Amino acid sequence: MCGIFAYIGERNNAPELLIEGLKKLEYRGYDSWGIAYKKGPNLVVHKEIGKIGDFDSKNLDMSSIGIGETEEDLFVAISHTRWATHGGIHEKNAHPHTSASGEIVIVHNGVLENFDQLKKKLKKDGHKFKSETDTEVIAHLIETYLEDGKTLREAVTKTIEELEGRYAFVVINKTEDIVIGARRGSPLIVGKGDDEFFVASDIPPFLKYTNKVLYIDDNELVEIKKKDINFFNISSGEKVEKRIVEIDLTEESTEKGEFPHFLIKEIMDQKESIQRAINQDNKLIEKAAKAIKGAFGTYFIGCGTTGKVAMVGEYLFAEIAHRHVNTTFGSEFSNYKHFIRDKSLLIAISQSGETADTLEAIEMAQKKKAKIMSIVNVESSTMARISDIVIPIKAGVEKAVVSTKATTAQIAILTLLAYACDGGVEKGKKLLIDTVSQINDMLNPRYEEHIEKLAEKLKEVESMYLIGRGKNYPIALEGAIKIQEVSYIHAEGFAGGELKHGPIALISEGTPCVALVANDESKNETISNAIELKARGAYIIGVAPENNEVFDYWIKVPDVSHASPIVNIIPIQILAYKLAVLRKNDPDKPRNLAKSVTVK
Repeated sequence: MCGIFAYIGERNNAPELLIEGLKKLEYRGYDSWGIAYKKGPNLVVHKEIGKIGDFDSKNLDMSSIGIGETEEDLFVAISHTRWATHGGIHEKNAHPHTSASGEIVIVHNGVLENFDQLKKKLKKDGHKFKSETDTEVIAHLIETYLEDGKTLREAVTKTIEELEGRYAFVVINKTEDIVIGARRGSPLIVGKGDDEFFVASDIPPFLKYTNKVLYIDDNELVEIKKKDINFFNISSGEKVEKRIVEIDLTEESTEKGEFPHFLIKEIMDQKESIQRAINQDNKLIEKAAKAIKGAFGTYFIGCGTTGKVAMVGEYLFAEIAHRHVNTTFGSEFSNYKHFIRDKSLLIAISQSGETADTLEAIEMAQKKKAKIMSIVNVESSTMARISDIVIPIKAGVEKAVVSTKATTAQIAILTLLAYACDGGVEKGKKLLIDTVSQINDMLNPRYEEHIEKLAEKLKEVESMYLIGRGKNYPIALEGAIKIQEVSYIHAEGFAGGELKHGPIALISEGTPCVALVANDESKNETISNAIELKARGAYIIGVAPENNEVFDYWIKVPDVSHASPIVNIIPIQILAYKLAVLRKNDPDKPRNLAKSVTVK
C-alpha cells in the first residue's frame, strides 16, 4: 500500500525531485509522509502527518548541504507516503524510521507477520523503540548485524532471513553513499538515469527523468553506489543479471490535464481505454481461449472491484460460451485449493498486478502445478511476470484510488474471451467496437449534467441500494462499492430476486434505489423488482436503454446485448464522482483507502 521513492545521484534539486515524486505516489497512501537525507555527517529525517499535498520542498532545511556543487557530490535520500497498518496515524509512526543509534534509516511497504516476536527479542537485548510499527524492527536488526562487523548488504541479507511476510524496503546509512533495496511480495522498481538511480514502488515518480527501468524480482536485493548497481539473489548471494526495459509512458499521460480530478479524467477516458483493451492480437486471445477450454477446472479470482469483474466473467462465460467457471475472491481462494490439479487454470484479474491476496492465491495454484493466466493493467507487475499467459488490458495509468477505466477494460477482455471460447472472437470484437462507439455518446457534458442533477437530489441521503440480475448483479455490487468509496454514503447491491428475502425491509419512503436494466431475458423481472421497491416508497433510478413508468429518474444507456455491464457501470461511476464533489470529499483520495493493496 505505501509508496517508496529513493534517489542517489548528483542533482542539486534532489530534494524537490523527491518531494514532487512522492506526490505522484500519494495514491498509495496518505496518512503521513516523510523524507530522510544525508546532511554532512548526519542523517536528517523530516516527517509530517496527513497528505503531502502542496508541501513546498523549500521548507526542508537544506542549507549547507552543498549538493551538486562539485562533480563528486552525491545526494542520497529516501522518502515515503504511508497507509497505516501497524500503529496509529501519529508522527512517531510515520516513515522513515531509524535504528537506535540513528545510523540506519529505512522506508518500508508491507507487513511483517513475525514483527512482534522479533521486537520482543530485541527489547530483551536492550533495544528501545520509538514507534508502534513493524518497520522499525528491520532498522534495529540491520544495525545489530552492522555492529557484528558485517557490510550493509550483508546486514540487510541476514536481517531478511529473520523476516516473515511480504515487504519492500529501502535502506540508507550515515557513513556510506549507498542505497539498498529488497523485496518479497511488494513492488519495487529501479529507474536508471544518466549517472543517477531512482528506486520506487511505481514508475510515475521518476518518469520525468527516465523511462529506463530495471525490475527487482521477489527475493532479490539491489545495491546502488555512485555509478554502480548490482542485483543479488537473497538466498544464494549470487549476482543476478538484469536487462534495461524502456517504458512506453509519458509524464503527460499520468497527469490530470484540464480535469479537476483524476477520477473524472479516467471515467472520461473509457472510450479510448476500452478501444485499447479490445485491440488485442487475435492469436493471444485464441491462445487464452484454448487454455480455458483445455483446463480441468477454470477459476477467476480478483479482489474488491476485480472480484466483481470476475463475477461478471462467470455470467458472460455461461451466457456466451455455455461454459462453467469458478469465481472467488483472492482472499478466499484457499478454500478451493483442494480442487486444484496440474491441468487447472487460474485466471487472475488485477489493475496493479501486485495485490497481495491475489498473488498468494497464484502461489497456491502454482504449488499444485496449475497454469496461470493474468488479465492485468501493469504489464511489468509481479503478477504478469509469473504468469504463463498475460493479457494486458492497456487501460493506461490509473491514478485515482477507485478503479474505473481498468474495470471496464477488464470486462471487455472477459467478453472477448467468452466469445473466443465459442469460436466467435471477431463477433465479440464487433460487439465491443459498437459498444465503444455508443459509449462516446455517454461521455459528454450534457450526460454528465443530467447525472449531476440526480446527485443534487441524493447528496444528503444516508443509504442507497442497487439491484441487478444476471451479469448486471455483479455490477450492482460494483456500483455500490463505487458510491461507498468516494461519497461515503451507505450503499449496497442486491440480486433483484433476493429482495424479498430480507433487503426489502430496508426500504422506506424516498429511499433511492438504482435498477440496472439490460435489454435481455432479465429485463422484465428487473422491472418487476423495481415495481416492488416503489410499492414500498422507494425512489427508483432506472439505468436502462428505454424509459419505464416505474422510473422516477431515468439514465439512458445504449442497448449493447452482452456488453451491458460495461455501459451500466459508467453512469454509476459518474454519479459516485458527483456525489463525492457535492459532499466535499476528495474523489481521488478517499479516506482509509489506497490504490494497490499489497498487504494482507
